[in-house]
Amino acid sequence: MTALLAVADHLPPGRVPIEALAGEFGLTPMQVKVFRRYHGFGEVSRDPGGTLLDLLRGAVAALPALRGREQRVRYVLHARSIPTVAPYPHHPVRELCAELGLGRAEVLAVGHHACASGLLAIDAAGRLLAADGDPDGLALVLAGEKAFTPEAALVPGSSFFGEGAAACLVAPGGERDRVLSYAVDLRGEFDTGGPEQVQEFQRIYADALAGAVLAAVDRAGLALDAVRAILPHNVNRAAWHQVCRTLGYPRERMVLDTVASVGHVFCADHFVNHRTARERGLLRPGEPYVMAAAGAGPGAAFAAMALRH
Repeated sequence: MTALLAVADHLPPGRVPIEALAGEFGLTPMQVKVFRRYHGFGEVSRDPGGTLLDLLRGAVAALPALRGREQRVRYVLHARSIPTVAPYPHHPVRELCAELGLGRAEVLAVGHHACASGLLAIDAAGRLLAADGDPDGLALVLAGEKAFTPEAALVPGSSFFGEGAAACLVAPGGERDRVLSYAVDLRGEFDTGGPEQVQEFQRIYADALAGAVLAAVDRAGLALDAVRAILPHNVNRAAWHQVCRTLGYPRERMVLDTVASVGHVFCADHFVNHRTARERGLLRPGEPYVMAAAGAGPGAAFAAMALRH
């Protein structure tokens, strides 16, 4: 059974208030007020002098479990929210692998589910390791991107992206953070992104996300009441509050602490929120939790993964 041997993240110290970004994106004072008061954003993490390699390097530096196990890493998967994460011909993930001595590992990008691709990467890593049949094999899942274009910095009317990264060491089995189930609902009808599709996507968003959470919980043989915490992607507070209402799940156990302080850190949100949940005492040995996310463009993916800490 797939297990997360260790989880780490890296957030640069720089923070930019969303008001300071308003001119860059042509936002009115009222739109900024909605982002702050309704969606819950206050500031976003930024590393203006750094690169994606710097972010990923910081995340791996916070993952001491990797040290001494480099030769066991068979796969490195970079979970991406957007297809292009660095200008050609730069390949920061391969550069990082060279630095870490991971020359034996296959390097893959996983971006098919947009902001839900972090969960897809964990599932893919577990499947690859299981197919190899090597109980000592490991996979390194990386997440995090730079907000280096307007499209990679803002989702109009919904979310501000922050810069940061995460690293997760995945094993084919173990007692730490065992994956109990994975559920994903793919919606190809949202492929075009036209006005009608956008409106329909917003209409079904909370129900579809809640459905993915319930599917993962059911497949894991759990009751929702037993789920200690939900670790979401940081799309915004309002969307997840609606999911809580749909599920009848307590808001205080939905880990949204970092929305206001760092923004939506692409596919790294779950891992950043994993640390927050540990620090708050929400993750205790033997108790289950859920990671959940939605991704859009092209199409849509609503995904959830149940794990036992």
